[in-house]
Amino acid sequence: MPRTKKVKTETIPSEPIEETVEEEVEEHLEHPEAASPGEGTEETEEDEEFKSPDVPNKFWYVIHTYAGYENKVRANLLKRIESMGMKDKIFQVIVPTEEEIEIRDGKRRTVQKKLYPGYVLVEMVMEDSSWYVVRNTSGVTGFLGPSGSKPIPLDEKELKGIMKKMRTEAPKMRISIQKGEKVKVNSGPFSEFYGIVQEVNAEREKVKVLISIFGRETPVELDYIQVEKL
Repeated sequence: MPRTKKVKTETIPSEPIEETVEEEVEEHLEHPEAASPGEGTEETEEDEEFKSPDVPNKFWYVIHTYAGYENKVRANLLKRIESMGMKDKIFQVIVPTEEEIEIRDGKRRTVQKKLYPGYVLVEMVMEDSSWYVVRNTSGVTGFLGPSGSKPIPLDEKELKGIMKKMRTEAPKMRISIQKGEKVKVNSGPFSEFYGIVQEVNAEREKVKVLISIFGRETPVELDYIQVEKL
């Protein structure tokens, strides 16, 4: 085990930390009643990617970050773990993402979408020294959990749900066009026509557009990739 450098530590504060938690994040992440996270659950092949040393009292926690700085916070924290000799206390830092397909300039692109903007997962042993390293990383605003108490780890069910979302095989189509918006057709027999979106079918990746043909408003079904928002 690597020797831990001496660092200035602070006890986990008892005073409330000001937090703003999105409703969706509360539903999926915050369950204070979880008493024994990680117990009684069998490992699967999918867990291999996120394996770390078998250490007692090692759990996953959620930290708040400034929106848009999740990857920067992850990089900063990894550097602090290295420089402060905390590899035996803090093991993994993950920004939960999933793949999405977006249409740009008439072409499909696979992009990474953050599942929980403003949040990062950290696998660690919660002690004063490890708490100090994480909490005082630039961009971190606090741990997810009830105000005025010690951070509460994710339970195994919550963690597996997040990891499953990250491993989704088929990327979802990012639908940025909505009903009632004006679009331009960029390919096919109606190329260069303009129209109003009448219906969006995300599952089939189709849109129904009302186009003026010979002076008559005609609904035309097109692939999502065939139109662009004005």
